[in-house]
Amino acid sequence: MTDTVAFEPGGYRFMPGVFQYSGGVIADEAHEIVRVRFRNPPPMAEGFRDVEALLEREGRPTTAVCAFELRSPGQFTEDGFRAFNELYVETLGRWGLWDGQTNPVARSNVCPEIDAPETPSIHAVCFTVPRRPEHTAPSFAVAGSGEVPEGQSNYRDHIVCRGDTSTDGMREKVRFVVGEMARRLSALGVGWADVTATQAYTVHNIQPFMGPEIVAKGAALGGLTWFYDRPPIVELDYEMDCRGVADERML
Repeated sequence: MTDTVAFEPGGYRFMPGVFQYSGGVIADEAHEIVRVRFRNPPPMAEGFRDVEALLEREGRPTTAVCAFELRSPGQFTEDGFRAFNELYVETLGRWGLWDGQTNPVARSNVCPEIDAPETPSIHAVCFTVPRRPEHTAPSFAVAGSGEVPEGQSNYRDHIVCRGDTSTDGMREKVRFVVGEMARRLSALGVGWADVTATQAYTVHNIQPFMGPEIVAKGAALGGLTWFYDRPPIVELDYEMDCRGVADERML
């Protein structure tokens, strides 16, 4: 895992990414990741308080947080997305997770096409706990990725098949994202065989090529959960994330 960096206060390693999130996280040998999904996703400010209370009950520090899954009312412009992210990392800074430059916390942030929340909300959170002896498999979460390389000067000019939601266009978008998921898994020292859940987010039809582009590549060994959601930025059409977690709960 030479592509990862240790975040010792949290008990995990992370794949460096952009300022708003890391590319993915994997628990160290002494820890495992727990995922908690909110039955009714709370608005972000309220959700952060709920997460703090959850961590206190679990006897875990705020630095144990390693991934968030967010839901937003609609797609952001690039400027709007940056403003949202700057507000988001303020809490991570208060929690000892963001030092002004490096962010170890993985994330997805997508926009439900139907019944969207009125304000950005927390769908799920992942955090580390001491590893139980019976849980020997790798414990990890890969951040969401749309069909655009991270770290560019802007998103718009680098979107794969921008504006093309035909079958061929969507195939290329999915092919790029599945490849990026595989790259991030490899950086964490794991592979598709270690994944316990894969999630796709799009309002466009991916069924015609799901077999060769997703299933045949091993990306749906445990099935595929397809959310009728859009990625967070205008003109992006497909997003995906995945994880390998033994303990998942509902709150």
